[in-house]
Amino acid sequence: MKLATKLHLFLLGLALSLTSAIVSAQTTTVIKFSHVSASDTPKGKAALRFKELVEEASRRRIRVDVYPNNLLYKESDELEALQLGAVQMLAPSLAKLAEFGSPDFEVFDLPFAFADKDAVARITEGPIGKGLLKKLDSKGMVGLAYWNSGFKIMSANKALKMPADFVGLNMRIHPSRVLGMQMEALGAAPQILDAHEVYPALQVHAIDGAEGTPASLYARKWYAVQSNVTISNHGYLGSAVVVNKKFWENVPSDLRNVIEVSMREATT
Repeated sequence: MKLATKLHLFLLGLALSLTSAIVSAQTTTVIKFSHVSASDTPKGKAALRFKELVEEASRRRIRVDVYPNNLLYKESDELEALQLGAVQMLAPSLAKLAEFGSPDFEVFDLPFAFADKDAVARITEGPIGKGLLKKLDSKGMVGLAYWNSGFKIMSANKALKMPADFVGLNMRIHPSRVLGMQMEALGAAPQILDAHEVYPALQVHAIDGAEGTPASLYARKWYAVQSNVTISNHGYLGSAVVVNKKFWENVPSDLRNVIEVSMREATT
């Protein structure tokens, strides 16, 4: 074979390879997945598991970039960023969804509403939970799943054994009218803070205590600035995995199915 012919075939192959790479790059669907938890928490691990599953099942047609621990957005800013399309996927607390115009989600904040995790699952995996997620459509979001963070405990620098022990304390809560009324009923002053603000506020005694899950207390090292916890399991804390609605509608149907199946497995 003549050198010129070999060179021609080589250049043609190179051009085809480059074209294939460009087309591949153009057809890769990128999901920016932002959340406020650390990577080694249940939520953080679930996000990484979802990334692994969906990228493998889609044969890299989907790429998931996970941004944990407020790397992209604060807890108070992330839902607005999702609606604007600056990020495609979030896992906000259900209380945040209530604050953002979906007050029905405040039902999850009622104290002692669930006896155990099975009772939670009957709601979140049943028609009530699915109906609540459907209501997010009008807010520019599509709800894909509920992620269970567990039941909450109370922390402070004193023993909290009786309701009277809460009187006069400044207690951090998630933004929720129900949680605010809960603390006021105990005689405490509710303080709404983003998760990353809690540790420094406890450290300088700007607040006296907080309610949260054991995972949060451990991951965010609240135990270093709190001497006591009450294992009250008084309330459920969950999140909803949501995607930007316009983004979702533009994802090819076969890839939407891959995302949904991967999300179900990651949730489990």
